[in-house]
Amino acid sequence: MNKKPKQSKIKWIVAGILILLLGILGYYQLLYKAKRMNSGIYTLAYSFTQHAHIVNAVRFSPDGNFIASGSVDSTVRIWRKENGQLQTTLKHPQGITYLDYSRDGNYIATTSYDRKARLWKLPEGKLIREFAAHESTPWSVALSPDGRTIATGSEDATLRIWDLRTGALLHTLKGHALTIWSLQFTPDSKQLVSGSYDKTLKFWNVPEGKLIRSIDAHEQAIVAIAISHDGKMVASAADDCRIKLWSIDNGKLLRTIDGSEEHVQAVAFSPDGRWLISGGRDKPVVGELLQEVFGDSKLNKGVTMRLWEVSSGKLLQTFDHHGNDATDMVFSPDGKRIALASADHTVSVWSNEQPEPVNVHRKAD
Repeated sequence: MNKKPKQSKIKWIVAGILILLLGILGYYQLLYKAKRMNSGIYTLAYSFTQHAHIVNAVRFSPDGNFIASGSVDSTVRIWRKENGQLQTTLKHPQGITYLDYSRDGNYIATTSYDRKARLWKLPEGKLIREFAAHESTPWSVALSPDGRTIATGSEDATLRIWDLRTGALLHTLKGHALTIWSLQFTPDSKQLVSGSYDKTLKFWNVPEGKLIRSIDAHEQAIVAIAISHDGKMVASAADDCRIKLWSIDNGKLLRTIDGSEEHVQAVAFSPDGRWLISGGRDKPVVGELLQEVFGDSKLNKGVTMRLWEVSSGKLLQTFDHHGNDATDMVFSPDGKRIALASADHTVSVWSNEQPEPVNVHRKAD
């Protein structure tokens, strides 16, 4: 019996599958593009390239003169805003998961893969206190605006509130079923809002340590939240590619912003409340898998950040400078700049002031 026709058919099938796979790979690496809107409201000022691993967090100091970035490379680096000069490096035993500035700018709080939270004195970068925060990795940290407490949220599904002066644990807040990815205090420090992989948004009374309200907010995991500077709204961002705006007073849904083509992992309000920035994955699932194998998408960069009008939900601008996902972002206190942290190991700074130097990369000192 002649088996060659059957073997030939199998070879053609295998070849067809390989061609299809190569086509898919080529499409997502070289051709796929999300919707762009290059309005030029913000333009690239410069980038920080000193980090050796994923940058998980970025914050402006309250006076706007410094930018702090925290990375999986176990460092927090603090830069001068006007020239990108490295000012201070805070070294940790393990990678940084998140950070926050105190309202007076004299302290930075950090969380790390070693399950601890830390408080650092600035500008000298002295370690003041360690908090043995959780049984699992804490993914978020926030300092209350009144300077009295520090809150952490963890993979163990709990939030903890500590006395900043004494280090005493004040409350352990239980109610979430899965990892708490993001949390933030209201401007009056009386409430704490948290978002979780369990798809819920929860509002907590800080002095009493009690749950005020729980909302089934999204169809998929909530990865980021942000509270408007006037304390009236909270934005939640999720893996369902939606951003939702909620009233802090009554928990009512105010607006849903659809238009992010990939999972949203970070969100922030402008100081005047007119604008919202969001960012996250820069590619669909296949593209993300390819990045895991081949590294950053340098030939076909995806959209990592979007600028929205809060009142209408209108898309104003897209940003496609980075070769991998956006992990965090923030407006400067005056709203004139945006800092974006990325999985491609860099931080980019965007400005709506003119003139600005473009594509200036700060090299390691």
